[in-house]
Amino acid sequence: MRLPWQISFRHLPRTPEVEAAIEENATRLDRFADRIMSCRVVVDMPHQHHQNGNLYQVRIDLTVPDGELVVNREPSRHTAYKDVRLAISDAFATAARLLEDYIRRRQMVKSHEEVPRAQVARLFPKADYGFLATPDGRDVYFHRNSLLGADFDRLEIGTEVSFVEELGENGPQASTVKVAGRHKRSGCHPS
Repeated sequence: MRLPWQISFRHLPRTPEVEAAIEENATRLDRFADRIMSCRVVVDMPHQHHQNGNLYQVRIDLTVPDGELVVNREPSRHTAYKDVRLAISDAFATAARLLEDYIRRRQMVKSHEEVPRAQVARLFPKADYGFLATPDGRDVYFHRNSLLGADFDRLEIGTEVSFVEELGENGPQASTVKVAGRHKRSGCHPS
């Protein structure tokens, strides 16, 4: 995790065994999803029942980019929570399912994002590079090796391409460039 987990106890003493169970589950969760920014775990024993045994409540708050995931295992719905280790493992299993859903949603959003488009603005074939003109007026460097599925020597000024941008040593650069079609697009003006 990017930030360490926090463990709190309410209405029961802090024990090394319970802390170890939480840390073991949190570590597994961290290996499962690297986008967790923080993890707060609260173990509570809200009602002490001497005849029926104590029931434990476990709450997990996970902070992830774009939000927070909360698991709250209440003992009134789970009579098996007389065992604190079972309550903890069940809460972390639910947290793992929530993280799976979160990751799946983020991947769906990423797959539907539009790929940036540009036009080839300048070419320097002897030096194996060129520049793309983006619709917002920026120049983005690209190398011959970043061109996929087309011949660099046959590229023309004004050819529309899609690209993946990253920050290079000298500014923005296209790491992947694909010819978008055979038509020139009028939205980008090469400089």
